[in-house]
Amino acid sequence: MKDSNERFNYRVKRVRSKIEGTQARPRLSVHRGHKHIYAQIIDDSRSITLASASTLSPELKDKIKVTDTVAAAKFVGDLIAKKAVEKGVKKVVFDRRGYEYTGKIKAFADAARENGLEF
Repeated sequence: MKDSNERFNYRVKRVRSKIEGTQARPRLSVHRGHKHIYAQIIDDSRSITLASASTLSPELKDKIKVTDTVAAAKFVGDLIAKKAVEKGVKKVVFDRRGYEYTGKIKAFADAARENGLEF
């Protein structure tokens, strides 16, 4: 029987095989670590990161007390959307990796949509 890491890696590969960021629609990738949430907007055709945000970002230090909550995910979603709009990116492809679309991931995505990103 496969352990949880093998099953997660399989889901990551499955989701990632269907998604590719282009210059017109870059990929919004989210990573949920044990203590922090990280997000990047990536143009896979040129292999560059256009914007990034996390619970470790200096802009969020005053706002976030506990970094592994749904509220922290909302702050990161707000920040990445604002940075993307500043760079002229409005449409993205959402890469949730192998995570289920609930809890922190859903809160992150909803906050990003509310602040101007379309996916």
